[in-house]
Amino acid sequence: MITASRIKETLPHRYPMLLVDRVTEIDPGVSLTAVKAITCNEPWYADVPDGADDADHAYPVSLLVESWCQSAGVLATWERVSAEERAGLVMLFGSISGIEVHGEALPGSLVEHRVRHVRSVGTTLIFEGESLLDGRPLLTVGSIVITMRPGGELAAPEDQGAPVRTEQGESTRA
Repeated sequence: MITASRIKETLPHRYPMLLVDRVTEIDPGVSLTAVKAITCNEPWYADVPDGADDADHAYPVSLLVESWCQSAGVLATWERVSAEERAGLVMLFGSISGIEVHGEALPGSLVEHRVRHVRSVGTTLIFEGESLLDGRPLLTVGSIVITMRPGGELAAPEDQGAPVRTEQGESTRA
């Protein structure tokens, strides 16, 4: 089992956006099962008024997808990239497709994310999988694409200004 401390060594996310609580199974380079416990204490519930019904407490789908993607990020870097290498790398999600939502998760739910590595093309990895709630499908992910790039490659050159549009619609640097 992989606990929060090791997940935090693998992912750069922190409160309130670290959305993977534990990894229960991992076959490096092949598959991973992780869990996310949903509680009323999460910041997205702060504005839900007293007396609100269950529909108002449904976990945001965008965060459910983010949690699944973070689980894929753990699998993407596990045993492939050392802690020293990860320090200079940025994980990029290139695309996501085939998302299907099959239900709602509420506070008290324990969501199980299942991630499978489908294939690699150079340093680009493709994953698929699903999230389960009480053994039933909650979310299906057709595919996501992840790659790792050195952070320095992504920074804008200091000597170039922001693009500026001329009256003729041409783009120049300030």
